Amino acid sequence: MPANVSLKELIEFIAKALVDNPDEVDVSEVAGEQTVVLELRVAKSDLGKVIGKQGRTVKAMRAILNAASSKLRKRADLEILE
Repeated sequence: MPANVSLKELIEFIAKALVDNPDEVDVSEVAGEQTVVLELRVAKSDLGKVIGKQGRTVKAMRAILNAASSKLRKRADLEILE
C-alpha cells in the first residue's frame, strides 16, 4: 500500500479485506475544520465481521485511523452505518 493514502482509502482497504462482499463496501467522508467523520457501509451479512467480537475489530480500525489522522494533525471518527 502506498504511503500517501487518504484516511478514506485506508478504511476502505481494511474493510474490503475483512468482508465477504467487498463490492458492497462504501466509505463516505464528511470533513469539518478539525474533524473528519468516515461513514462505513457494508452488506448486512458482513456487519458482524466488521464489528468483531465485543467490538474488537472496529476498535482496532479506529485505533489505526486515530494513529493515521494524528500524523495529519486532524481528528478522525469512524461510524458504521446499516
